[in-house]
Amino acid sequence: MPASFNGICGIRPTPGLTPNYPMPLAWDPGQVHGPLARTAEDAALMLDALVGYSRRSPISVAPPWASARAVVAGTHDLKGLRIAYVSDISGIGVDPEIDMLCRACALSLADAGASVEEIAFDISDGKAPYQAWRGLWMVGQQYENLDHLGEFGVNLKGNVEAGLRVTALDFAASEQKRAELFLRFAKFFESFDLLITPQSPVKQFPVEMNFPTEINGKKLDNYTDWIAGSFLITLMSLPGGAVPAGMTSDGLPVGIQIVGPRFEEPLILSAMKIVQQPHPVGWPTFG
Repeated sequence: MPASFNGICGIRPTPGLTPNYPMPLAWDPGQVHGPLARTAEDAALMLDALVGYSRRSPISVAPPWASARAVVAGTHDLKGLRIAYVSDISGIGVDPEIDMLCRACALSLADAGASVEEIAFDISDGKAPYQAWRGLWMVGQQYENLDHLGEFGVNLKGNVEAGLRVTALDFAASEQKRAELFLRFAKFFESFDLLITPQSPVKQFPVEMNFPTEINGKKLDNYTDWIAGSFLITLMSLPGGAVPAGMTSDGLPVGIQIVGPRFEEPLILSAMKIVQQPHPVGWPTFG
Protein backbone atom coordinates (compact mmCIF):
# COMPACT_ATOMS: atom_id res chain seq x y z
CA MET A 1 0.00 0.00 0.00
CA PRO A 2 2.76 2.57 0.73
CA ALA A 3 4.31 1.81 -2.67
CA SER A 4 0.97 2.14 -4.44
CA PHE A 5 0.10 5.44 -2.77
CA ASN A 6 3.52 6.91 -3.58
CA GLY A 7 3.90 5.76 -7.18
CA ILE A 8 6.85 3.43 -6.56
CA CYS A 9 7.52 -0.33 -6.49
CA GLY A 10 7.40 -2.63 -3.50
CA ILE A 11 7.22 -6.33 -2.80
CA ARG A 12 6.12 -8.32 0.20
CA PRO A 13 8.10 -11.57 -0.05
CA THR A 14 7.13 -15.10 0.93
CA PRO A 15 7.38 -15.37 4.75
CA GLY A 16 10.77 -16.71 5.77
CA LEU A 17 12.76 -15.32 2.83
CA THR A 18 13.76 -12.22 4.80
CA PRO A 19 14.76 -13.15 8.37
CA ASN A 20 12.65 -11.15 10.82
CA TYR A 21 14.85 -11.41 13.91
CA PRO A 22 14.40 -9.76 16.37
CA MET A 23 10.59 -9.78 16.48
CA PRO A 24 8.24 -10.54 19.40
CA LEU A 25 6.65 -13.46 17.50
CA ALA A 26 9.50 -15.45 15.97
CA TRP A 27 7.26 -17.89 14.07
CA ASP A 28 4.95 -15.17 12.74
CA PRO A 29 4.34 -15.27 8.94
CA GLY A 30 2.33 -12.04 8.96
CA GLN A 31 4.88 -9.28 9.45
CA VAL A 32 7.31 -9.55 6.56
CA HIS A 33 10.12 -7.20 5.54
CA GLY A 34 10.52 -6.26 1.89
CA PRO A 35 11.98 -3.53 -0.33
CA LEU A 36 10.54 -0.26 -1.62
CA ALA A 37 12.27 1.20 -4.67
CA ARG A 38 11.84 3.44 -7.71
CA THR A 39 11.91 0.53 -10.15
CA ALA A 40 11.21 -3.19 -10.14
CA GLU A 41 14.84 -3.92 -10.98
CA ASP A 42 16.03 -1.85 -8.02
CA ALA A 43 13.52 -3.66 -5.78
CA ALA A 44 14.94 -6.97 -7.02
CA LEU A 45 18.47 -5.82 -6.24
CA MET A 46 17.43 -4.82 -2.72
CA LEU A 47 15.54 -8.09 -2.25
CA ASP A 48 18.71 -10.02 -3.13
CA ALA A 49 20.47 -8.15 -0.32
CA LEU A 50 17.69 -8.90 2.20
CA VAL A 51 17.01 -12.60 1.65
CA GLY A 52 19.01 -15.48 3.08
CA TYR A 53 18.88 -18.25 5.62
CA SER A 54 19.39 -17.24 9.25
CA ARG A 55 19.61 -19.57 12.25
CA ARG A 56 18.15 -16.79 14.41
CA SER A 57 14.84 -16.92 12.55
CA PRO A 58 12.94 -20.22 12.99
CA ILE A 59 10.95 -19.84 9.75
CA SER A 60 13.94 -18.66 7.72
CA VAL A 61 14.51 -20.29 4.35
CA ALA A 62 17.04 -19.77 1.58
CA PRO A 63 15.60 -18.54 -1.73
CA PRO A 64 15.24 -21.20 -4.45
CA TRP A 65 16.75 -18.76 -6.96
CA ALA A 66 20.28 -17.35 -7.15
CA SER A 67 19.43 -13.73 -7.97
CA ALA A 68 16.07 -12.03 -8.40
CA ARG A 69 17.77 -9.07 -10.07
CA ALA A 70 19.42 -11.28 -12.68
CA VAL A 71 16.06 -12.77 -13.61
CA VAL A 72 14.39 -9.36 -13.80
CA ALA A 73 17.25 -7.82 -15.80
CA GLY A 74 16.97 -10.66 -18.32
CA THR A 75 13.21 -10.29 -18.76
CA HIS A 76 12.08 -8.39 -21.87
CA ASP A 77 8.57 -9.72 -22.41
CA LEU A 78 5.89 -11.88 -20.80
CA LYS A 79 5.44 -14.45 -23.57
CA GLY A 80 3.58 -17.54 -22.42
CA LEU A 81 2.53 -16.04 -19.09
CA ARG A 82 -1.08 -16.59 -18.01
CA ILE A 83 -2.48 -13.62 -16.07
CA ALA A 84 -5.87 -13.12 -14.41
CA TYR A 85 -7.27 -9.70 -13.59
CA VAL A 86 -9.76 -9.53 -10.71
CA SER A 87 -11.16 -6.13 -9.84
CA ASP A 88 -12.29 -7.05 -6.31
CA ILE A 89 -11.13 -10.18 -4.48
CA SER A 90 -12.57 -9.07 -1.14
CA GLY A 91 -16.13 -8.01 -1.94
CA ILE A 92 -15.79 -4.45 -0.66
CA GLY A 93 -15.97 -2.57 -3.95
CA VAL A 94 -13.41 -0.49 -5.87
CA ASP A 95 -13.39 3.16 -6.91
CA PRO A 96 -14.48 3.10 -10.60
CA GLU A 97 -11.54 5.18 -11.85
CA ILE A 98 -9.05 2.96 -10.02
CA ASP A 99 -10.68 -0.17 -11.43
CA MET A 100 -10.62 1.30 -14.94
CA LEU A 101 -6.91 2.17 -14.73
CA CYS A 102 -5.92 -1.18 -13.22
CA ARG A 103 -7.96 -3.20 -15.72
CA ALA A 104 -6.48 -1.30 -18.66
CA CYS A 105 -2.99 -1.82 -17.27
CA ALA A 106 -3.53 -5.57 -16.81
CA LEU A 107 -5.06 -6.06 -20.26
CA SER A 108 -2.22 -4.12 -21.88
CA LEU A 109 0.17 -6.91 -20.84
CA ALA A 110 -1.16 -8.84 -23.83
CA ASP A 111 1.07 -6.51 -25.84
CA ALA A 112 4.05 -8.06 -24.04
CA GLY A 113 2.96 -11.56 -25.02
CA ALA A 114 0.93 -12.55 -21.95
CA SER A 115 -2.47 -14.19 -22.04
CA VAL A 116 -4.71 -11.94 -19.92
CA GLU A 117 -8.22 -12.80 -18.79
CA GLU A 118 -10.59 -10.91 -16.51
CA ILE A 119 -12.28 -13.32 -14.12
CA ALA A 120 -14.18 -13.40 -10.82
CA PHE A 121 -12.22 -14.76 -7.89
CA ASP A 122 -13.89 -14.12 -4.54
CA ILE A 123 -12.01 -14.80 -1.30
CA SER A 124 -14.07 -12.45 0.85
CA ASP A 125 -14.83 -15.34 3.20
CA GLY A 126 -11.29 -14.91 4.47
CA LYS A 127 -12.01 -11.53 6.08
CA ALA A 128 -13.44 -12.91 9.33
CA PRO A 129 -10.64 -15.50 9.75
CA TYR A 130 -8.09 -12.74 9.20
CA GLN A 131 -9.63 -10.64 11.96
CA ALA A 132 -9.33 -13.55 14.43
CA TRP A 133 -5.77 -14.25 13.34
CA ARG A 134 -4.86 -10.57 13.48
CA GLY A 135 -6.41 -10.20 16.93
CA LEU A 136 -4.23 -12.95 18.37
CA TRP A 137 -1.23 -11.42 16.59
CA MET A 138 -1.94 -8.07 18.26
CA VAL A 139 -2.06 -9.68 21.70
CA GLY A 140 1.20 -11.50 21.03
CA GLN A 141 2.91 -8.35 19.79
CA GLN A 142 1.84 -6.38 22.86
CA TYR A 143 2.09 -9.20 25.42
CA GLU A 144 4.73 -7.44 27.54
CA ASN A 145 2.69 -4.21 27.55
CA LEU A 146 -0.75 -5.59 28.41
CA ASP A 147 -0.62 -4.08 31.92
CA HIS A 148 -0.65 -0.68 30.22
CA LEU A 149 -3.60 -1.40 27.91
CA GLY A 150 -5.50 1.64 29.17
CA GLU A 151 -2.69 3.89 27.94
CA PHE A 152 -2.78 2.61 24.35
CA GLY A 153 -4.10 4.70 21.47
CA VAL A 154 -7.69 4.08 20.37
CA ASN A 155 -6.85 1.86 17.37
CA LEU A 156 -4.20 -0.25 19.10
CA LYS A 157 -6.31 -0.64 22.26
CA GLY A 158 -9.30 -1.77 20.20
CA ASN A 159 -7.18 -4.26 18.26
CA VAL A 160 -5.73 -5.84 21.39
CA GLU A 161 -9.13 -5.99 23.11
CA ALA A 162 -10.59 -7.71 20.03
CA GLY A 163 -7.74 -10.22 20.18
CA LEU A 164 -8.38 -10.95 23.84
CA ARG A 165 -11.95 -11.92 22.91
CA VAL A 166 -10.87 -14.52 20.33
CA THR A 167 -11.63 -18.04 21.60
CA ALA A 168 -9.97 -21.33 20.80
CA LEU A 169 -13.01 -22.26 18.72
CA ASP A 170 -12.77 -18.98 16.82
CA PHE A 171 -9.13 -19.67 16.02
CA ALA A 172 -9.80 -23.29 15.03
CA ALA A 173 -12.57 -22.23 12.65
CA SER A 174 -10.34 -19.53 11.19
CA GLU A 175 -7.51 -21.98 10.53
CA GLN A 176 -9.90 -24.39 8.81
CA LYS A 177 -11.09 -21.61 6.50
CA ARG A 178 -7.54 -20.41 5.95
CA ALA A 179 -6.49 -23.87 4.75
CA GLU A 180 -9.52 -24.02 2.45
CA LEU A 181 -8.61 -20.65 0.94
CA PHE A 182 -5.00 -21.70 0.40
CA LEU A 183 -6.19 -24.72 -1.58
CA ARG A 184 -8.47 -22.41 -3.56
CA PHE A 185 -5.40 -20.40 -4.49
CA ALA A 186 -3.49 -23.57 -5.33
CA LYS A 187 -6.27 -24.47 -7.78
CA PHE A 188 -6.18 -20.93 -9.19
CA PHE A 189 -2.43 -21.20 -9.86
CA GLU A 190 -3.01 -24.34 -11.90
CA SER A 191 -4.72 -22.12 -14.50
CA PHE A 192 -2.87 -18.82 -14.04
CA ASP A 193 0.69 -17.80 -13.26
CA LEU A 194 -0.15 -14.43 -11.73
CA LEU A 195 -3.12 -12.61 -10.21
CA ILE A 196 -3.50 -8.86 -10.73
CA THR A 197 -5.84 -6.69 -8.64
CA PRO A 198 -5.99 -3.04 -7.62
CA GLN A 199 -3.58 -2.53 -4.73
CA SER A 200 -5.94 -0.05 -3.06
CA PRO A 201 -9.70 0.19 -3.67
CA VAL A 202 -9.66 3.92 -2.85
CA LYS A 203 -7.63 6.98 -3.76
CA GLN A 204 -5.18 8.51 -1.32
CA PHE A 205 -7.12 10.22 1.46
CA PRO A 206 -6.23 13.24 3.64
CA VAL A 207 -3.69 12.53 6.36
CA GLU A 208 -6.17 13.89 8.90
CA MET A 209 -8.53 11.00 8.06
CA ASN A 210 -7.83 7.93 10.18
CA PHE A 211 -9.14 5.53 7.55
CA PRO A 212 -11.79 5.36 4.79
CA THR A 213 -15.25 4.57 6.12
CA GLU A 214 -17.01 3.72 2.84
CA ILE A 215 -16.37 2.68 -0.76
CA ASN A 216 -18.79 3.75 -3.50
CA GLY A 217 -21.30 4.74 -0.83
CA LYS A 218 -21.13 1.36 0.94
CA LYS A 219 -20.13 1.60 4.59
CA LEU A 220 -17.19 -0.58 5.65
CA ASP A 221 -17.52 -2.97 8.59
CA ASN A 222 -14.32 -1.89 10.35
CA TYR A 223 -11.26 0.29 9.90
CA THR A 224 -9.14 -2.46 8.31
CA ASP A 225 -11.68 -3.49 5.66
CA TRP A 226 -10.34 -1.05 3.08
CA ILE A 227 -7.06 -3.02 2.95
CA ALA A 228 -8.79 -6.41 2.69
CA GLY A 229 -7.43 -6.91 -0.83
CA SER A 230 -3.95 -6.83 0.69
CA PHE A 231 -4.48 -8.59 4.02
CA LEU A 232 -6.15 -11.58 2.37
CA ILE A 233 -2.90 -12.16 0.48
CA THR A 234 -1.01 -11.82 3.77
CA LEU A 235 -3.33 -14.43 5.29
CA MET A 236 -2.30 -16.87 2.53
CA SER A 237 1.47 -16.28 3.03
CA LEU A 238 1.72 -15.45 -0.67
CA PRO A 239 4.14 -12.90 -2.14
CA GLY A 240 2.71 -9.74 -3.65
CA GLY A 241 4.22 -6.79 -5.46
CA ALA A 242 2.93 -3.27 -6.06
CA VAL A 243 3.76 -1.29 -9.21
CA PRO A 244 2.31 1.94 -10.66
CA ALA A 245 -0.48 1.43 -13.19
CA GLY A 246 -1.11 5.08 -14.03
CA MET A 247 -2.46 8.33 -12.63
CA THR A 248 -5.97 9.43 -11.70
CA SER A 249 -7.57 12.44 -13.36
CA ASP A 250 -6.45 14.54 -10.38
CA GLY A 251 -2.83 13.39 -10.64
CA LEU A 252 -2.65 10.69 -7.97
CA PRO A 253 -0.64 7.50 -8.62
CA VAL A 254 -2.53 4.21 -8.76
CA GLY A 255 -0.88 0.85 -8.22
CA ILE A 256 -1.76 -2.72 -9.11
CA GLN A 257 -1.03 -5.68 -6.88
CA ILE A 258 0.63 -8.65 -8.59
CA VAL A 259 0.35 -11.92 -6.65
CA GLY A 260 2.11 -15.17 -7.44
CA PRO A 261 2.73 -18.58 -5.86
CA ARG A 262 5.13 -18.86 -2.94
CA PHE A 263 8.78 -18.13 -3.80
CA GLU A 264 7.91 -16.66 -7.22
CA GLU A 265 9.31 -13.22 -6.37
CA PRO A 266 11.51 -13.05 -9.53
CA LEU A 267 8.44 -13.72 -11.69
CA ILE A 268 6.40 -11.06 -9.90
CA LEU A 269 9.20 -8.51 -10.15
CA SER A 270 9.70 -9.33 -13.83
CA ALA A 271 6.03 -8.64 -14.51
CA MET A 272 6.34 -5.42 -12.50
CA LYS A 273 9.23 -4.35 -14.72
CA ILE A 274 7.17 -4.85 -17.88
CA VAL A 275 4.18 -3.03 -16.34
CA GLN A 276 6.29 -0.05 -15.35
CA GLN A 277 7.77 0.59 -18.78
CA PRO A 278 4.59 1.96 -20.45
CA HIS A 279 3.12 3.36 -17.21
CA PRO A 280 5.71 5.75 -15.74
CA VAL A 281 4.33 8.14 -13.12
CA GLY A 282 7.47 10.23 -13.03
CA TRP A 283 9.07 12.07 -10.15
CA PRO A 284 6.94 13.87 -7.58
CA THR A 285 6.45 17.61 -7.98
CA PHE A 286 6.45 20.01 -5.08
CA GLY A 287 4.63 23.30 -5.30
